Amino acid sequence: MAIRKTSTDTERTPVQFVFGKSNYRLLLICIAVVVLGFILMMGDTDIYSFRKIVLAPIVVLLGFTIGFFAILKKKD
Repeated sequence: MAIRKTSTDTERTPVQFVFGKSNYRLLLICIAVVVLGFILMMGDTDIYSFRKIVLAPIVVLLGFTIGFFAILKKKD
């Protein structure tokens, strides 16, 4: 836990973070899922493959949904 110094060195108050540990985990999962979606869009020369036009956008949207949930989730 981080400690914030006040005007006097003898008095210390703990810093309150906006997000909890589970929120940060979900945000990291969100980033990983979005990156995976963009990786699925790369490669292969066939533009109209199922992977590029259906699967990858669904994975990216799923990642953004996880991020939205991570931001709105209440702290433990």
